Amino acid sequence: MNRKGNLTNRLNVLRAEKRWSQKKVASLLGISRQTVVSIEANKYSPSLMLAFQIAHLFDKDINDVFQYHSEEEYLND
Repeated sequence: MNRKGNLTNRLNVLRAEKRWSQKKVASLLGISRQTVVSIEANKYSPSLMLAFQIAHLFDKDINDVFQYHSEEEYLND
């Protein structure tokens, strides 16, 4: 199976709801603020472990934080 797609997220929305800075989220996760910036900008896809840690931090299911969109979805829109 060789499908391409991309990963998007709602990290900035969830962070804003809690009124947390990128620095605070980074500190709570043990990552750099730049990593948070890159994830929010969809320029960096976190490891599966980090994705689950982010979801847990916000008390959300991983699918409520991260969404995978296949290339086929974009071609059909």
